[in-house]
Formats: sequence, structure tokens, C-alpha cells
Amino acid sequence: MLRGIRGATTVTTNNREEIFDRVAELLAVIVQENALRIEDIGAVIFSSTPDLNAAFPAAGARKAGWLQVPLFGTQEIECPDAPKRCIRVLILWNTDLGQQDIKHVYLHDAVCLRQDIKL
Repeated sequence: MLRGIRGATTVTTNNREEIFDRVAELLAVIVQENALRIEDIGAVIFSSTPDLNAAFPAAGARKAGWLQVPLFGTQEIECPDAPKRCIRVLILWNTDLGQQDIKHVYLHDAVCLRQDIKL
């Protein structure tokens, strides 16, 4: 069964190393919370707000060791109510877990996106 894991994080500045660090942190927490095996991932889609252009979030995943996973990046639309400097992720995961058992992860200022989800 293919399931989606959602997550998001924010950075404080449009800085390559911070983007890489926050992507690595987000992916590590998602892996931990879901007992995820990287080899079970079908693909990962990243998006970032227009104010982030110092680095591709997918490059942060590569730096974190996600070398064999198909990665894709896109830009979010500019929306006045959206959090600033935000990176979102959708992981397409092959698992037998039900949707209610998937743990989505929102870190830093991105917690505002899903206030109903607590780690």
C-alpha cells in the first residue's frame, strides 16, 4: 500500500547550510516517528516558499544520505497567510500501516500548519 507522510519545517534565514540542516532534521524525525526504512520510499516531493532560493531542499536530503530515493522539488505559490521561509515535504511510502497510524511531522514555525498534530 502506498501512503503519504507529510511534514514541514522553517528556517530563520535564506541560508544554504540552514536549509540543509533543517531538511536533515525534518527527515530524521519523520524516520524516527514512523520507523521508516528509506528503501521503502517510492519518492519524495519537496516544496519551499518563494523567499527560499539559497538551496534546493532535495539537495539537503542528498547531503543527509538519501542517495537512492527519487527526489523532486517545486516552489509554493506566494500567499499572504503562509508561513515565511517554509519547506514542506510529501514522502510517498510503501507500508502496510493505515492512514491513522502515519505520524506527520511539523517543526519550528511550521507547527502552525497543523496545530492538531503534536509530537
